[in-house]
Amino acid sequence: MRGYRVGLWEALRYRGGIGVLVWILHRITGLGILLFVSIHVVAAFFMNALNDSISTAVTHWYESHPVQVFVYFCVLYHALNGLRVLLEDFYPPLLRYHRELIWLQWAIFVPVFGLPAFFIAQGIVLGTP
Repeated sequence: MRGYRVGLWEALRYRGGIGVLVWILHRITGLGILLFVSIHVVAAFFMNALNDSISTAVTHWYESHPVQVFVYFCVLYHALNGLRVLLEDFYPPLLRYHRELIWLQWAIFVPVFGLPAFFIAQGIVLGTP
């Protein structure tokens, strides 16, 4: 089997479609969840062990409104996409409707994410904790 070399221009022109974008976003949100949980555990450990200002600063950072919106986005998207993939895996005839299921996932995601994110953003604008 011969390996293929793909240049930067060919890689940037790749048109994998919506399936690849959903796959990449699923991986990014999974990494976002992993990063948040890791920072949370390390900060909690140092807060209990040392009670220093660094862990307090990190705790204030991940309790901030923009980070809360990001974490909410990551968890909700990752969960809904995982449910869609689970449905397709357990009931293969649904694979014919792959695009439609992705659009249904987004139709559920946008209002369920948008309303709480709006209220969190209102806290950012109004300056409430």
